Amino acid sequence: MHLDLSQSRHTQRLKLRGLTMGDLGDLHAYRSLESTCRYIPPEPMTRGEIEERLETRWATRSLSGEGEGLLIGVEHVASSVVIGDISLQLTSANDRNGEIGWVLNPKYSGNGYATEAAHGVLHIAFDELGVRRLVARIDARNQSSLRLAERLGMRQEAYLVENELFKGELTDEVDYALLSREWESQHLAGRCAFGYKPASPSV
Repeated sequence: MHLDLSQSRHTQRLKLRGLTMGDLGDLHAYRSLESTCRYIPPEPMTRGEIEERLETRWATRSLSGEGEGLLIGVEHVASSVVIGDISLQLTSANDRNGEIGWVLNPKYSGNGYATEAAHGVLHIAFDELGVRRLVARIDARNQSSLRLAERLGMRQEAYLVENELFKGELTDEVDYALLSREWESQHLAGRCAFGYKPASPSV
């Protein structure tokens, strides 16, 4: 299993690509917000913290080993602004299991960008990396993410009550999953509506 993100992937309105230092301002615009970070592990980040990540963990362009992950930038093509990011992790190479998570600048919510971007990363996970099973672990209070998982065709598999002491609160977790055979069935049923384009030498 191997994934190379050195080239961009596209959907109708978005570019899915590796992050660069030039994205620092765009990332800080939403990753510094309390509202953005309420339901995800990272706390609001300073410009310095984001810069350090861009030099280290977020500079990764390939994924092949168990436990490795990528942070994929979501660029709004019309404005050339990075409006969000999506994490993709290979949790088990032997079982071909992965995990997905998403963050979107709230300024751009309500336009279907999160669904379009996450659907594109599902293509990357299933069609390119070869994941067999993909999971999204969501804070039960995060209604927008729960709805997004359902729009992506994911199934709710578990509701974990008081699963974690998260940022000082005992919180519930909802786990959604999608199998490669379910992904394939959805596309045979015509659910692919975002114009995904894989990497090519001309991109």
